[in-house]
Amino acid sequence: VKPASPYAGSKLAAENMAESYYHGYDLPVTILRPFNTYGPYQKTGMAGGVVSIFVDRDLDDRTLKIFGDGTQTRDLLYATDCARFVVDATFSDATVGEVINAGTGEDISINDLADLVATDGTDIEHVEHHHPQSEVQRLRCDPGKAEELLGWRPEVSLAEGVGRLRRWMRES
Repeated sequence: VKPASPYAGSKLAAENMAESYYHGYDLPVTILRPFNTYGPYQKTGMAGGVVSIFVDRDLDDRTLKIFGDGTQTRDLLYATDCARFVVDATFSDATVGEVINAGTGEDISINDLADLVATDGTDIEHVEHHHPQSEVQRLRCDPGKAEELLGWRPEVSLAEGVGRLRRWMRES
């Protein structure tokens, strides 16, 4: 755990603080690490997630902009799978004192994600990365502990999740 950005460092610091309460005061603490979650209500500006941003831009017939070369990968988790993970882990005694990841176990490049989201006529453009030094090249989850402790597995594929998000954004 070597944070590449202040954002990542703040997440790790919060985990360390929570763990100190578990070890120091025997408080029931579980550290949950859901990977790149996307779905309804997510912001579609720069503070949003890549899936929501791409779907929003595609629906508005705007160019999908990829920062850098687009070879960076992400493990993308649909919101309902994330919510189920959080609820299951919260109400399980088996997770106390554990650090547990949730994701699909599969990563996709941002280039391939743009191709998946883009409909006919939508352009895809690479732009200069505004913070290349803090870009993590590959993020892929090992959800094995979540399955082992909780019997948890993601149920929504990326293609299905993008379709659900697209329908929701159209209707909203």
